[in-house]
Amino acid sequence: MRSDNVTKGVERAPNRSLFYALGLTDEEMRRPLIGVVCSYNEIVPGHMNLDKIAEAVKAGVRAAGGTPIEFPAIAVCDGIAMGHIGMKYSLVTRDLIADSTEAMAIAHQFDGLVMIPNCDKNVPGLLMAAARVNVPTIFVSGGPMLAGHLRDGRRTCLSHMFEAVGAYHAGTLDEAGVREYEESACPSCGSCSGMYTANSMNCLTEVLGMGLRGNGTIPAPYSARIRLAKQAGMQVMELVRRDLKPRDIMTEAAFRNALAMDMALGCSTNSMLHLPAIAHEAGVELNLDIANDISSRTPNLCHLAPAGDTFMEDLDRAGGVWAVMKELADGGLLETDLITCTGKTVAENLADVRNLDPEIIRPLDKPYSPYGGIAVLRGNLAEDGCVVKQSAVAPEMMQHTGPARVFDSEEEAITAIYAGKIVPGDVVVIRYEGPKGGPGMREMLNPTSAIVGMGLGSSVALITDGRFSGATRGAAIGHVCPEAAMGGLIALVEEGDLINVDIAGHKLELLVDEDTIAARRAAWVCPEPKVKTGYLARYAKLVAPASRGAVLEA
Repeated sequence: MRSDNVTKGVERAPNRSLFYALGLTDEEMRRPLIGVVCSYNEIVPGHMNLDKIAEAVKAGVRAAGGTPIEFPAIAVCDGIAMGHIGMKYSLVTRDLIADSTEAMAIAHQFDGLVMIPNCDKNVPGLLMAAARVNVPTIFVSGGPMLAGHLRDGRRTCLSHMFEAVGAYHAGTLDEAGVREYEESACPSCGSCSGMYTANSMNCLTEVLGMGLRGNGTIPAPYSARIRLAKQAGMQVMELVRRDLKPRDIMTEAAFRNALAMDMALGCSTNSMLHLPAIAHEAGVELNLDIANDISSRTPNLCHLAPAGDTFMEDLDRAGGVWAVMKELADGGLLETDLITCTGKTVAENLADVRNLDPEIIRPLDKPYSPYGGIAVLRGNLAEDGCVVKQSAVAPEMMQHTGPARVFDSEEEAITAIYAGKIVPGDVVVIRYEGPKGGPGMREMLNPTSAIVGMGLGSSVALITDGRFSGATRGAAIGHVCPEAAMGGLIALVEEGDLINVDIAGHKLELLVDEDTIAARRAAWVCPEPKVKTGYLARYAKLVAPASRGAVLEA
């Protein structure tokens, strides 16, 4: 066992003395040492229940003959960080989580790991760490929040809450109405109830083979979540016995399956940042050029919020992630001979799975659309690509040409939107918000929600070198590469320039002649960095473009 390096032999007597200081017995030191990486804290609603998940995991590990030892991982609540400088610290925590978990796991020579994440950057950060450390590992997340209920019986969620603020500024909702959303949108612990980034990534842990059935969908308050945690604790011991590691499971084929399921589920555009970053750590080159090819043959089967009016609890009731996988597998759209953390192949896992509600999970012959939920666009304005959640775009905005309204920060844009300065037909451009320029690539949920809330969702597009929350809907095109701070064409757009957004044709183009662009480029000077000290400054120097997953480069 790896833990022999810290528990066996006379030479390790000093090490053992410190285990004795922890209260461990000889019997416990003779068993496999399992690191329980718990992201519990008291600031993220999706993490407030993880202490209970950790206790259940530890019970499972002990029941199966292991010694569980818990240590923490950090997590940021994107909703609380939204709309101010705090959002610069969201994406960047993904690498802090991966790095700190690597340090703890290797320094203490754990034989296996159980990862307990839940919210946005916490899940991919721990998946990156799992691939990097490469000891037997399983994931069990905190689970999704239940949907909220308004007094009239309608169900609601966080994306509705943000859009309610836009409706207030448009004069279509009063302060009392905003207050009702405020008190109803987030009724329980858990990751927010739609197919936002946290739930997207938790669902994809199942597809990648790193989480047991239900990991992405069993609601956080349900007792089934505690039982799942115990099962994960027991199952990690089987992975240790078989020496089945993350890189055995997260293969190139598994990432292709994840992309296909991303399209079928209608996941957050943030998955287009996280999947390449996780693949990078697993030694797999995931070229997002294949995303459109996979999308073209993978129908969108689910319309959870923000694309529709169903929620994670509905997906769970319909059979969960595995039921969606079953639909794709039966249509030959998944590779099923891949090993998973269950110790079985995908095909074996899905053998007895059924779709229990074809209205929640559409069958292949009756999809919401014949193509997947996400599209990658290219053109002179995004030579290295950009992404859009096309399943959440109004049909009339799938092709749109309009004048640019240019802003050099999120704050400038939101002020103009709330002041009524954005009108139907406009293309809002928010730049210098990319990984380097932000720094930290903030989510633009406030501007997109303001646009939708003010009734402009079917007539205004927004493009940015920043990114979007999974709660965003509308013609919101993000991750524009190269970003403005790297001299991308988005830096040269001027007020009133015509921009063509062609989602169906996978194009994003600035309709300005080459001579004008060349003259602007000759005069362009990159602005001073917005942040010059601390972690964000170091991050800006090391981060790769969004098209490569915004991984950190040595």
